[in-house]
Amino acid sequence: MAHASEKKILVVDDEPDVRNFLVACIEDAGFKVEFAVDGVDALEKIKADKPDLMTLDMVMPRKSGISLMRKLRNNEKWANIPIIIITAHAHDEFGKEDIIEFNAFATRHRPKFTMEKPVTPKRLVKAICDILNVEPDEEEKTTGFAGDKEEIIKLVQGTDAETLKRIREALDK
Repeated sequence: MAHASEKKILVVDDEPDVRNFLVACIEDAGFKVEFAVDGVDALEKIKADKPDLMTLDMVMPRKSGISLMRKLRNNEKWANIPIIIITAHAHDEFGKEDIIEFNAFATRHRPKFTMEKPVTPKRLVKAICDILNVEPDEEEKTTGFAGDKEEIIKLVQGTDAETLKRIREALDK
């Protein structure tokens, strides 16, 4: 079985706090991570270096998640990149049409998972590992949050990037 450190994940989300949170969760599991701020940025990064998997927000400026998926699925070179949709709009007016359109994709072209925000690190990493058939790094398996994990996750998701960086540095000491 492959290891997380052998795989590259592209995180695509226009919200900096969410993007930083997802990147931190995935990096902590040992994966190589790159990020994009929207669909246009993601397409440029995919052209430069195809990822093994990508997480994708649906509602973004310049190029939405559904537009990017359509572009990828119509290109033989990128059609099989596994995608995990991560959205806060699965049940509201912003995402309703996108969900209908995702479900209209042929089964082989649909996203592997659709997760609603807020996602938990454990669920996200498990989905990535299952899709890529990899083991997370040993360190990730043995570490965990003390106390109420869901409450800590909610607090961290609402935190700015600089504070997250300081928290991470403190935890690494």
